[in-house]
This record gives sequence, C-alpha cells and structure tokens, in this order.
Amino acid sequence: MPFSALIGGKVFCMHGGLSPILKNWNQIRQIRRPIDPPNPSIAIDLLWSDPETGIHGWKPNSRGVSYAFGADVVGAFCYRMDIDLIVRAHQVVLDGYEFFARRKLVTIFSAPHYCGEFDNAAAVLTVDENLLCSFDIFRPTTNRIAISYA
Repeated sequence: MPFSALIGGKVFCMHGGLSPILKNWNQIRQIRRPIDPPNPSIAIDLLWSDPETGIHGWKPNSRGVSYAFGADVVGAFCYRMDIDLIVRAHQVVLDGYEFFARRKLVTIFSAPHYCGEFDNAAAVLTVDENLLCSFDIFRPTTNRIAISYA
C-alpha cells in the first residue's frame, strides 16, 4: 500500500503528516515495502506526525512517536514542493474535516461517532479533474442499529 499520493501534482495525501527530513518526492518513492518503519524515518512521519496549533517548527509528538508541526512548516513545505493542499487523516475532527495553516492542510476523518465516544461527523473529500475539492459530510445517526456477527 502506498505511503502517500500526489493528485495532479498539487494535492499531497497521507495518513499522518509531514516529515522534517522529507525534501523531495523521490524519498517517498524509495521507501521499500513491506516495512516496519523505524523511528525516526520519513515512513513513520507520514503515518504518525500531526499538525498542532500554536507551535512554530517541529516538536516531539505527544503520541510518543514522530513529530508535531506548526503552520509555518506547512506553508514552507507547500512552497518548496509547489503544491496547493495537504490532505491527511489520523485525528478525530468534530465536523469530519478541519482546515489548518490558512487552508493549506485539511484533516479528513471518515468514521462518524468514533468508537462510540465522540459525537463527530464523518467526511469524504472528492477532488475533481480540475482539482476542485468538495466535501460530503455524514452526521452520526441517533437511531443506532444493532449488528450481530456470525
């Protein structure tokens, strides 16, 4: 499974976030799979790093693996890599999606009522052939259906 995707050369997608050692796309292409990503590595950062409001640069992630990064990191990365948007997941957001860094990064979360503990919506991001992004939002239902597994 790929660690990331680049849509139309302008929308960069991954599960977690950015890496302080990621400088070009070839570094991602060179990641051998399967892999148990070492820490630190670009692979672990693509899976585990998170944006964080109120910080500048990089700091250790509260998850105990990878990093947290500030809006300044997002802006510099988008400029250096000539991209318009970073799309990532990995964190519950109440409306299903949440922008960061002046709309240069968006977190998408696609599991409504996550683990039965959050009253969050889910979102799906669609990118059309002109790279226009749109969201479909799915609110949690109030009528829960019991599911039994055979």
